[in-house]
Amino acid sequence: MQLRALREYAARRSWIVVMQVKEAGSGAAHRQLREKLTDAARRCEIDVVLVWRLDRWGRSVADLLATLQELEHLGVGFVSLTEALDLTTPAGRAMAGLLAVFAEFEREVLRERVRAGLAHARQNGKRLGRPLTAALHADEARKLRRSGLSKSEIARQLNIGRTSVRRILAAPPRKK
Repeated sequence: MQLRALREYAARRSWIVVMQVKEAGSGAAHRQLREKLTDAARRCEIDVVLVWRLDRWGRSVADLLATLQELEHLGVGFVSLTEALDLTTPAGRAMAGLLAVFAEFEREVLRERVRAGLAHARQNGKRLGRPLTAALHADEARKLRRSGLSKSEIARQLNIGRTSVRRILAAPPRKK
């Protein structure tokens, strides 16, 4: 049904269908198929991307906007049949501007959520950042250094980086 409607729309606009991609259902496959279409646009093989719905093209407003901007930069039009979004027209380009506003809003909301989540984790005593790996070997590294081993040899024996060994040895020992 969708493919027939898309073909009929293309015929009404006198467009020649040079590539047809049917979504497979998986998010990963969808990305690959979309990348295939984008590659064709980069090679100037297509002039317009015609989709049934916007959600068939982008995961989020930000993702949608980024890909629409790339297509615009490549000189490739974009049409979503069910939302009547046609970026080949002035009204469609105005709608893309509104999408940009909503994409920015979506990014800001996400940023606020992440900050709130980090603050909540800190308040609950959660240690953030990379786990201490080399620091766990600090006592052993100092002991090996006192026994006369080189920094490189200490790094090899403890299976940590030489930079980590230098950092451990340069820092004052932690009080227990």
